[in-house]
Amino acid sequence: MIVKKLHEVGVRSEHAYAAAFVSIAGAVWAWAASNKVEHADIARADRWGIFVGEWAPTFFGLGLALSQYERAADSEPF
Repeated sequence: MIVKKLHEVGVRSEHAYAAAFVSIAGAVWAWAASNKVEHADIARADRWGIFVGEWAPTFFGLGLALSQYERAADSEPF
């Protein structure tokens, strides 16, 4: 249901995969920025990096689901 709605509004599997890779880069950036800018301990920077890094598997999963939906939609006879 969610995958169908995402597909209907124009989100494709490539978009989800790109978001996953951006999320990985964002996790590294969040860790580095928190480590450098905030004068807190390293654990706080680690938590920021992990928080943002957890988005990547979600986007990869959405990409796989959208890819399967796109493949099924292409093979349906009209």
